[in-house]
Amino acid sequence: MPTPQPEADLALGAAAGLDAATRERIEAAAFRKLVAHLRERTDVQNIDMMNLAGFCRNCLSRWYQEAAGDAGLALETPAAREVVYGMDYKAWQAAHQTEANAAQKAAFQEAMAKHG
Repeated sequence: MPTPQPEADLALGAAAGLDAATRERIEAAAFRKLVAHLRERTDVQNIDMMNLAGFCRNCLSRWYQEAAGDAGLALETPAAREVVYGMDYKAWQAAHQTEANAAQKAAFQEAMAKHG
């Protein structure tokens, strides 16, 4: 498994004056909206997300799984993926994932090389 993603300090700018519980509620709502958006945008392939943004739905589900572990909850990868995909991962793949083309694969290899 890759190195866990560090958490950003979001208590900056507009969030600096918020109490921790309020900030966490806002962050959780933003996360839910991101997940809803990704569930709706099934046309956006994970490889394109990786190539452009350096993360994909699988990364997001891994971060969710790590956060659950940090909270003392054991969450298996399939269950974490179901949170993000809104369905069984294999079912999502069958319904929405397309075969990556040569250009996507080359861009992915280039992007991964930059991550060291």
